Amino acid sequence: MTLLSLQGLTKAYPGVVANDDVSFDIKKGEIHALLGENGAGKSTLVKTIYGLVNPDAGVMWLENNIFAPAEPRAARAAGVAMVFQHFSLFDALNVAENIALGMESPPPLREVAERVRAVSDQYGLPLDPDRTVGDLSAGERQRVEIIRCLLQDPKLLIMDEPTSVLTPQEVDILFQTLRKLSAEGTSILYISHKLEEIRALCERATVLRMGKVVGGCDPRETSARDMAELMVGSALQVPEKPEKPFGDVALTLAKLSAPAPHQFGTALRDISLSVRRGEILGIGGVAGNGQDELVASLSGEMKVAREMVQMGSEPVGHLPPNARRARGLCAAPEERNGHAAAPDMTLIENALLTGNTRKKLSLRGFVKWDSARDFADEVITQFDVRTPGATSTARSLSGGNLQKFVIGREIMQNPDILVINQPTWGVDAAAAAAIRQAILDLAAGGAAVIVISQDLDELMEISDRFAALNEGRLSDPRPARGLTIEEIGLMLGGAHDLEVAHVDA
Repeated sequence: MTLLSLQGLTKAYPGVVANDDVSFDIKKGEIHALLGENGAGKSTLVKTIYGLVNPDAGVMWLENNIFAPAEPRAARAAGVAMVFQHFSLFDALNVAENIALGMESPPPLREVAERVRAVSDQYGLPLDPDRTVGDLSAGERQRVEIIRCLLQDPKLLIMDEPTSVLTPQEVDILFQTLRKLSAEGTSILYISHKLEEIRALCERATVLRMGKVVGGCDPRETSARDMAELMVGSALQVPEKPEKPFGDVALTLAKLSAPAPHQFGTALRDISLSVRRGEILGIGGVAGNGQDELVASLSGEMKVAREMVQMGSEPVGHLPPNARRARGLCAAPEERNGHAAAPDMTLIENALLTGNTRKKLSLRGFVKWDSARDFADEVITQFDVRTPGATSTARSLSGGNLQKFVIGREIMQNPDILVINQPTWGVDAAAAAAIRQAILDLAAGGAAVIVISQDLDELMEISDRFAALNEGRLSDPRPARGLTIEEIGLMLGGAHDLEVAHVDA
């Protein structure tokens, strides 16, 4: 039985047709994957279903009734709920208060808390309604968003990149919940670039390319590589990691310590490491264990004692970001929209923000706009950023395309040291492969690279050494080749003594 039918949905923006005559059905109780490379039109389509976007043409039917929500409130009233890729929660409020804020007519908080506990128990999503959201892990925050949706008793649950910040254990819990919902008759529209997860979870998949439906498949019977090639329309390139000798030490951290920058941050505790030219050091860890603070202390956003960070033999812990850039250290933080890029600025302006120092985009205080445009165009071309042009705002790009622009902007400054947090967050398989290859090529050219990621497969693919970050402490780096899942699990869990003992043995 069909729950939702999309027929001929079309939506155009200046310079791009986001959805072009899109038609497919979602069955009742089905877990249906929506696949496509960055800029394929997935976000526009689900925003249309959720009432955030009005289509230019086409019609939707929900349970054989015309469905045309003018706003999310109307979509929710009809039984459509959505868990977004970026959480919309208030850190200073507790779980029950956050959930009450999302209700049209919330009952007393005591009743909200009781309903949260009941749904939490029913669907195996452990969550204390009295806990402050700022103290929750990324996985627990996602549970808040899911329970907020489940309290609406949805007919259709849309999930956009739901596992991008989850541990493998949290992914298992999520999948158990989604299968239970499916068995009870709730339909799920699932967006993810993690194709092995799609194969494990979804029953059908619809593939978009350049705004059009180009096919569908049963993920359980289709390989991840075949799905990726259907998404991009060509053979998938596998990153090649050249064998190379390492050079001199480019970056040293000496007992790097720093207090938490805010109430919900993580203090850094006695982090020591060195990275050589040509080497890629991979750092794994569950979200919220000090990743943002480590990037900030390396980039210069968060100053520390001068001797705690050294580039070559020069102490730079006290220097701000532009001074470190001038010396060859570039960085890309995890949050691309609002931190790595200014949403309402054009790509030209965003290229200027971090590229000015190394690309010499100004002279005696005056911006060389032609040079800034050339730099932005170069990044767009080299990293296949899907956008009408360099005058587009960062906000107008899909998440994956903005990610490609941000990473490309830093790599194309040819840094001596590059620090990246979550380099392939939210990008499709082809773009992820291209970004990883660009990182490998940069290292092969002699740069020292630190890659911080929650994607362990990614880290094992490109890293020469691996270390784990847990509660602001870093394990001793170990050669990535030959590490077992069990050893990585111990390191991620903070078993530093076990890890060191294993090395000494």
